[in-house]
Amino acid sequence: RRAPGPASRGAAPPAGRWAPAMAAPAKDAVVGALEELGEIKDSVALASEKGWDHNGLVGVIKSLEALAWVKSTPHKIEGWKLTPEGEEYSRKGSPEVQVFNLVKERGSATKDDLEQALGEAGKVGVNVASKNRWISMDKATKAFTALKDAVEDEAKSDLLGLAGLPAAKLSELKKRKLAAQVSTTSYKVTKSENFGDRREVVAEMTSELIQKGTWKDVQFKALNLNASGIRNRGGALHPLMKVRTEVRNVLLLMGFEEMETNQWVESSFWNFDTLYQPQQHPARDAHDTFFMESPAKAQNLPQEYLKAVKEMHERGGRGSTGWNYDWSEDEARKNILRTHTTSVSSRTLHKMAQEYKKTGVFTPRKYFSIDRVFRNETLDATHLAEFHQVEGFIADRNLGLGHLIGVLKEFFLRLGVTGLKFKPAYNPYTEPSMEIFGYHPVLKKTVELGNSGVFRPEMLLPMGLPEDVTVVAWGVGLERTATQKMGIRGLREIFSHEVDLATTKKQAFTWFRRASEE
Repeated sequence: RRAPGPASRGAAPPAGRWAPAMAAPAKDAVVGALEELGEIKDSVALASEKGWDHNGLVGVIKSLEALAWVKSTPHKIEGWKLTPEGEEYSRKGSPEVQVFNLVKERGSATKDDLEQALGEAGKVGVNVASKNRWISMDKATKAFTALKDAVEDEAKSDLLGLAGLPAAKLSELKKRKLAAQVSTTSYKVTKSENFGDRREVVAEMTSELIQKGTWKDVQFKALNLNASGIRNRGGALHPLMKVRTEVRNVLLLMGFEEMETNQWVESSFWNFDTLYQPQQHPARDAHDTFFMESPAKAQNLPQEYLKAVKEMHERGGRGSTGWNYDWSEDEARKNILRTHTTSVSSRTLHKMAQEYKKTGVFTPRKYFSIDRVFRNETLDATHLAEFHQVEGFIADRNLGLGHLIGVLKEFFLRLGVTGLKFKPAYNPYTEPSMEIFGYHPVLKKTVELGNSGVFRPEMLLPMGLPEDVTVVAWGVGLERTATQKMGIRGLREIFSHEVDLATTKKQAFTWFRRASEE
């Protein structure tokens, strides 16, 4: 057995100094303490005095409170406690003293010797002991020797007397990660009027208590009428709907009126035929359109307008040669899930034509709609089988492609989108036609935003609008606009089973800022 070294103050404390883990008190013991003391002024102090685990004592206090035997008042106590390293060094001595003792005992020791013998304490202690000039290293042999006969282990003394240390020493121990600040909740406990009542405590009157008559033998918990109710966990607007609201506000501020769009099931007549789209067009094929099984056919189509549309398709008129085929009313009556909201624009323009016929006065108008449409398409990052279309048109005299480009630039500037590009395109019901493109910052490429053009006379004249009236129109996918503004890669992140419902509640309200002019 090794003899004590010269720095005996750094040795481990006597056996039995470190007590085993404290046990939780029994309920009867806490009740007995209350009967003896009248009240518990400080639960931390009582636990320390009785040798109880404080967390266990708090558990008993809460159970007594549930029985309405006691009332407790919590208050915070700020203090300090030793870290695991601090507890180890309070037993074995500080690292620097352990190093000094070993060097003194052996006469000399290298750094490797110290680390091998003392482990982590050897690594830490050699620097502090050298700094305190307790040991020095021979540059030739790399061995440390003691410069003093004995040293006092102040760090260990501070660890053992943590409660009474000044702030400067506590800060030093914290810096060395030997002590840490702690916040403990202590409780003041007083007896209630039901203290010692052994009857069962129940929260509410039940039918069983009434039927058996046992309600007389129980005590009821007091009702806290000031307690907050269950938090209302209502729904939240979907991020896409937030974008929809802001786009709608932009269009209203630009002077557009909103069209009625509450008709997802549409006839082929309004969806295709009124737009001067031939019945052999590929877009009317089942590969691109969802057809209704029931009801399969539309009723109540306006007969006069139907005849005018048929005439324009078969023979044309007023400078147009038409499509030169046998137009089928049966094909026109087939019901579908609308493929675009242009059917809504067609209905609105037909109403404007009816007003013109009645009054003889044409009134220029600007309309828009935002609603869901359906396409039998392959799903990818920018396409869904159902999506929302933002559509608008302006009906007036002397309008041209330049007006349309100006409106689109203003609209997208208000959405904060710049760098628009237009490419000539073909549409059966617009001439000239343009596709609208914009740069996607996440995909880092130019993506299609929508389509636009000037409605053909073959679409407008059968309605009964004046021959000198021009209608410029455009349609934009709401989801594509949303992905750009939210900085996400694809539609599935906001509009599919992959959407995290918790995220939809946290999604900030969308607020578009007008972009600067290019």
